[in-house]
Amino acid sequence: MIPMKLVISGPVGAGKTTFVQALSETEVISTEADATEDIGKPTTTVAFDFGTLNIDGQELHLYGTPGQDRFDFMWDVLCEGALGLVLLVAGNKPQDFLHARHILEFITSRNPVPFIVGVTCQDLPGVWNPADVAAYFDLPAAQVQGVVATDPNSSRGLLIRLLEEELRKEYA
Repeated sequence: MIPMKLVISGPVGAGKTTFVQALSETEVISTEADATEDIGKPTTTVAFDFGTLNIDGQELHLYGTPGQDRFDFMWDVLCEGALGLVLLVAGNKPQDFLHARHILEFITSRNPVPFIVGVTCQDLPGVWNPADVAAYFDLPAAQVQGVVATDPNSSRGLLIRLLEEELRKEYA
């Protein structure tokens, strides 16, 4: 059986690497490097993160993208042939929402894949709730869900929601 590919994207610090680490059943291959500019953290993904997850005998490859625009060529490379896209936005960083929207539009205009938006940091006080993020992105509420990227069950729930929504559309 050919592995399926899922891409996880979003701005720097949205929780992409953490999400892949929470879901992967194998050791995650990470391309973290020291940040060469002030991005609010000491390291950043420069190519991709890679992990795997087995769902009922079907292998799913998880690819986390870099969040900086200068690596946008990797968004195209990684999205080719993807089953879907998880766009993560940090619920405590509304200043990054515009950049997240840019990433979403960039990817889906070039690679029309099913997607879901995960609003991370739901375990922190004062974060945006998924309904408000859905309104900001002008998306149906079902396409935006809160997630705690460090929690494997929460991350799995986001992945299941994407798959359920796509199956419902396919068989509607």
